[in-house]
Amino acid sequence: MKNQKDKVRHILALSGGKDSSALAVYLKDKIPNLEYAFCDTGEELDETYTYIHRLQDQLNIDVTWLKSERNFEYYLDMYNGVLPDANTRWCTRMLKIKPYEKYIGDDQTISYVGIRADEFHRRGYEPTKPNIKSEFPFIKNRIYRDDVIRILEEAGLGLPDYYTWRSRSGCYFCFFQQKIEWVGLRKYHNDLFEKAKKFEKFNPETGEHYTWMENESLKALEDSRRRDEIREKYKKRQIQIQKKFKGNQKLMDILTPDDDLCPICHL
Repeated sequence: MKNQKDKVRHILALSGGKDSSALAVYLKDKIPNLEYAFCDTGEELDETYTYIHRLQDQLNIDVTWLKSERNFEYYLDMYNGVLPDANTRWCTRMLKIKPYEKYIGDDQTISYVGIRADEFHRRGYEPTKPNIKSEFPFIKNRIYRDDVIRILEEAGLGLPDYYTWRSRSGCYFCFFQQKIEWVGLRKYHNDLFEKAKKFEKFNPETGEHYTWMENESLKALEDSRRRDEIREKYKKRQIQIQKKFKGNQKLMDILTPDDDLCPICHL
């Protein structure tokens, strides 16, 4: 008989996006005693919270909501106002990974990550503790984007509402967003756009500008002409991509960018 310490926990961390949600559906009757956790950064869209609640109700599961002891603004101050970017990503480390690994503790754990078979080349959550092992069921079982959409539709969940203007889950100010998505944030959540704008700073001592977008501030998007220019460039890019469409590809696969360019945010 196994000692309690030898018991392995099975945990699926939900992000509020389509892939981790589809994985919850996919694993529900496959993994006994599967735990579900949601790492709430406190900076999510309302649509994300709504979708997590919908997932709980539709699947009749209990989701443990995890949260950092400190909020984003505390860490922003700790990092001297330097916004997170693709190189530092301190937001993910402090607001997602640390609370998640604290929840796990020293228990032997298998953490299930919703990276798809068409994303096998991308890095997912890499545990910092030796007692945690990541598994990727969608890669192992060759589940692709179309399969994820089908799984969600058949479960009666559909897609989160933010997919009408956004291509990924995560914080409203995610620095991986395309400029067209910042335009969308301004349109659908202007209060959050204004909040994100206030985080941008200029350091007079170093001459550095701390902005969410590379080489451009959110203030620039206040100009309707700039927003129109971004929309026009986005439309032209879509047309160019459509011209490259091949018969054995799904149009959605080439028009829609990956949900999480920072796949650690599958947590």
